[in-house]
Amino acid sequence: MSDPIPVVLDTDIGFDVDDVWALALLLRCPELDVRLILTENGDTTFAAAMVAQLLHLAGRGDIPIGIGIPLNATPPHHADWVQPGALQSHPGAVHHDGVGALIDTIRQSPDPVTLLAIGPLVNVAAALQRAPDITTNSRLVGMHGSLRRGYLGGDTPNHEYNVATYPSAAQAVFAADWDITITPLDTCGTVVLDGQRFSRLRASTDPMVRAVIENHDLWCRTVDWFPHLGIDPQTSSSVLYDTVAVALAITEAHLQMEEVAITVDDHGATLIDPAGPVVRCATEWTDREGFYDMVIDRLDPRPRS
Repeated sequence: MSDPIPVVLDTDIGFDVDDVWALALLLRCPELDVRLILTENGDTTFAAAMVAQLLHLAGRGDIPIGIGIPLNATPPHHADWVQPGALQSHPGAVHHDGVGALIDTIRQSPDPVTLLAIGPLVNVAAALQRAPDITTNSRLVGMHGSLRRGYLGGDTPNHEYNVATYPSAAQAVFAADWDITITPLDTCGTVVLDGQRFSRLRASTDPMVRAVIENHDLWCRTVDWFPHLGIDPQTSSSVLYDTVAVALAITEAHLQMEEVAITVDDHGATLIDPAGPVVRCATEWTDREGFYDMVIDRLDPRPRS
């Protein structure tokens, strides 16, 4: 087996629960060596505390946490789950200049780093402004954009949140001379775990899985628009956009990849544009069921009774 891939996760955890699922999945992927988790958007200190508590449950207090740039007052949907003092009790390093920690982690790595970005791109754009050389020792894998289909498989593209929240940041990142791979809404916008797969997680006694389900239940009770999606939170997950990006950091086996020239306009639309830089995009599923099985088997690896 080859050496694990060095990874930095840039996440806006604490807003949508899919980041919790993605972090839990990431920590269960032996192919990935997590060097830093950087919080993005909203109250990034609260988000760092949430990361610390999840790392404690995973037995991964060794992973450094970076506090990112606090922008956009997003509601802390998971505040009731995070225990007081979670960040202060984290045994690993906590970097208050999270962007600087991102730069240092990439520059100091003897092997190229995969920057796994599953939130708006403010931290990443700031890192590029301070240290444009990081593109020479890293690649970006992200959950961003909407090319031909929108949310929940809609027939027309949407202004996807991670791009549209700060379009100028996305413009800077996509314009950089960088190896970029993304899952847009075209593929990640319909990822839902339900049926026997979700029931298996509900019945699991694994501490990380329990944390994921607790946050799922709390988020579903807190977000007032969730019931309008017609999803029963007792039997189904919400849309798990970010888990697809985690899988792409390891393998493209479940997806059809396409080289697409894209640009981001000033309103946050992700446009197919022959004049734009070429980005590797997951545009169709080739084995969605295999992806679901991979997610379940990694989240809950213990034998079922």
